[in-house]
Formats: sequence, C-alpha cells, structure tokens
Amino acid sequence: MSQPRRTPSRPRSPLIPRLLIAAAAIALVAGGAWYWNSRKGDAAESAFRTTTVERGDIRVAISATGTLSAISTVTVGSQISGQVTDILVDFNSQVKKGDVLARIDASTYNAQIEQGTAQIASARAALGQSQATLRNAELDFQRKADLGKQKLVAQSDVDLARATLEQARAQVKSSEAQIRQQTAATQTTRVNLDRTVIRSPVDGVVLTRKIEPGQTVAASLSAPELFTIAEDLGKMKIELAVDEADIGQVKVGQSVSFTADAFADRQFKGSVEQVRLAATTTNNVVTYPVVVTVDNSDGTLLPGLTVNAEIEVSKRADILKVSNAALRFKPAQAAATPQQAPPTAMRGAGILDDLTRTVGQMQVTAEQQATFDAAVASIRERQAARQAAAAQGGTTGTSMFGGGPGGGPRAQGGSGGDMQAQIRQRMLDRYQQDFAAFRASLDDAQGKRWDAAVTALIGAKRAPLYKLVDGEPQQVQVRIGASDGTNTEISGDIREGDVVITGAGSGERAAE
Repeated sequence: MSQPRRTPSRPRSPLIPRLLIAAAAIALVAGGAWYWNSRKGDAAESAFRTTTVERGDIRVAISATGTLSAISTVTVGSQISGQVTDILVDFNSQVKKGDVLARIDASTYNAQIEQGTAQIASARAALGQSQATLRNAELDFQRKADLGKQKLVAQSDVDLARATLEQARAQVKSSEAQIRQQTAATQTTRVNLDRTVIRSPVDGVVLTRKIEPGQTVAASLSAPELFTIAEDLGKMKIELAVDEADIGQVKVGQSVSFTADAFADRQFKGSVEQVRLAATTTNNVVTYPVVVTVDNSDGTLLPGLTVNAEIEVSKRADILKVSNAALRFKPAQAAATPQQAPPTAMRGAGILDDLTRTVGQMQVTAEQQATFDAAVASIRERQAARQAAAAQGGTTGTSMFGGGPGGGPRAQGGSGGDMQAQIRQRMLDRYQQDFAAFRASLDDAQGKRWDAAVTALIGAKRAPLYKLVDGEPQQVQVRIGASDGTNTEISGDIREGDVVITGAGSGERAAE
C-alpha cells in the first residue's frame, strides 16, 4: 500500500507582520496625538471662557414709555349757564363741524329777547315824541328870532327859545342812544340764545361725554367741559418721557418702534416729530417729552393706550462686534503680563483700515483713489521702519505720532485726560498732513464725510481686548463704537473669527 505524497509548505513572508506592526504603531501615535491635543484643548477651554468676533449689525435704541393720543383734541364747553335739555351724541359718535351736540334750556333768553324788543319799541316811541318836540322848538325859535330882529319881543324870549331848541335836540339824541342800547342788549341775548345750542367745532369723534340730560351747568366762573372730541384718529401721537442721559441722542426724524399691551402680537412704527425743551423732574429724575407721530389709518390704535417704545438712535451695518463681556475681562495677576503684540498692532494700523473702508464707500475717482493709496503706503512704510528700529534697539519704540519715553505728551506732565487729548490732537494733525493731497481732491460733500470719519476714528474710545493665542491671553487695543447693551462694535487689530476671552474658567481667576 503506497503512502500519499505530502506537498511541502511554503515559508510565510515576513512582510505581513511588519505591516501589522507599523499600522499598530501609527494608530498608537495618532491616538496619543489626539489624546494630547484633546487634553491641551480641554485645558485651554477650562482656563478661559471665550467667544468669537463676529461680523453683523448693531442697532442702538433708547427705551421709553408713553401714552397714545390724538394729534388734535378739542374740549367743547358751555359759555352760558342753564339746564341741559337734550343730548344728541354719545361716546364714539362721529360728528361733523356744526353738528348739534346738545341743547340748554333757552326759555330765559327767549323772555329776555321779548323784553328787549318791548324796550326797543318804547325807546322808538320816545324818539318820535322827542322829534315832535324838536320840530316845535325849531318853529318857535324861528318866529322869536324874526320878531327879535324887529325889536317886537324881548331878547330874553329869543334866548329862552334857543335853549328850548337845544334841549329838544339833546332829547332826540338821547332817545336814539336809548334805542341803540336796547338793540345791543337784545343782540347779546340773541347770541346767548344761540349758545344754548352746543355745536361741534371740528370734524371728529366724541371721546368723552361729561353731562346728562337734566343736568345744570354753571358757567359763572369758568366754562364747564361737556365733550371731548378727537379731530382725526387716522394720525396719532405718543408723548414719550426720555431720560436726560439719553435725550442728547434723540433727533427729529428718527425711527421709533413700539408695542402696546392691547396688541401684544403686533409692532407699530412711528417717527420722532418733536423734542420738547420743557423738562420735568419727578423724584429727582429729569425727563424730556419727545413727541412721536404714528400712522393709524387702519384705526387699530386707541387713544390712551400705554406703549413701550424704542427710539432707534443709530444702526451700524456689517461691522465687527464682540460680546460686552470680552471688554470687561482682565486676566489675573499671574497672566497679567501679555505677550508682545505683533508689529501690525500699532496705534494707527486699524485706523488706516477703517479709513480705507470709508473711502471705498465715497465713490471716489480713480485719481483720488490713487492719491489715497499713495498716502496709506507712505504711512505703512513709516510704521514698518519704526518697528524695525525699535526691534533692533531692543525697546518698545515710540509711537508713530511722537509719543513715548522722554518726549511728546508724556514729557509734558499733566493729567491722564490732558495727555490723551494731546495724543489725539497730534494724531489728527499728522493725518491731516499725510492725507492733505487726498483731502484737497475731494468735493464739499466728500470732504465733510472724510473729516467726520477721521475725527470720529481718532476720538473714538479705546479698550483692551484679550485674544486667546496658543492657549495664552494676548492683549490688543481696539476702538469701541456703538453698543446695543449686549454686543459692541470694535475695530483695530482684530479680525472676524478671532477667539477672545470673556472670562476665567475653573483654573483661572480674573477681575471683571
């Protein structure tokens, strides 16, 4: 019996175990790196709370409360006293000018008119009698005057006839005056009679009615108020009470948005019509009335509603903004010495970027743009030269505007506020020199916009901000702009997406 033949086995290749070992080593190194980076990131995140610099819009608004009312409200009263006999309108009644609203008892005035008419008739009768007496006196005087010329009557008779004539003439004038007096008195009574009918002085709607039929009104001292009529509810107003700290930012024409509790799901719009100078002090709080006009053509809003309004004093679009907490953060003593800022973080670097954006919005010509670019390039070259000199000398160097140890404003002494003012003035003077050629090429409108931008940028407030760079805080100076209470506009050596510190984590203490 033959034995089966065995095929000899091939030796295993040493390549496969080596690949497995290499793959395991690579996985171990990658896992270790991931673990190390994760621990490092966790440590950095636990040391500080951070946020990101964002680009967006900031809307600055002032909050105030007020009350809605009609643009024109007329109070209808009574000029006479008497009992109200009829009331022809009620609350919310639509009325036209001249419509009868109410009537007051007119019997007293009718009686006075009849009495006055009788007195006029009596005065006219007395006038006729006086006129007859006057004609007789004239004839008697004429006869006696003729006889006196012929010496047939005594001169005293002639004088007596003349006196009687003059008396008759005076009596006629007195009777005529009596008629005018009685006529005027009767006319006054007729006017009062007409006032017993209360009419609407304007077109509008009745807001209030303060009388009832049978009620007696007394107008002896002042006119009693009977009705209140709103002339036009299609356009209303709000009188806001704005705090004295905010009134300087309020201007005529600014947009106003407001809500009313009666319509919680709606927001209404208006505009500032008037900023009144009549300040009011309540509990040592000074407020100024601001009148806001509102379109109410749909009739939704009602007089007397309390509204919560926001006056939009400014709106900044497409700007860099950061949480206010980042501007309040200060590192603890152990981390109080920040890293040296990069050379591009000089005081004027961010201003050049902002001015570049401003010029980009001014629609300048190619020649004007070239002049501006040349000035910017010259300034940046000067900055780079100063930074290089400072780096070689091992010192922090001086600022591009002459400040620094041993010279400029610091050497002059004075308060911190005076020093800052001097620095800003020197910066302004230097920019005016650097951009003199560009400024001369602008027209009036462009020049005003340029001057306002330069002044605003140089005079802007500055504050330290701490970026998180390689797990450590790095201080940068930024300019502060508008703030809505949550975020603040910033500019300077900062970019969109930069991570900034807002507070200390569990392993870091900070003074905020």
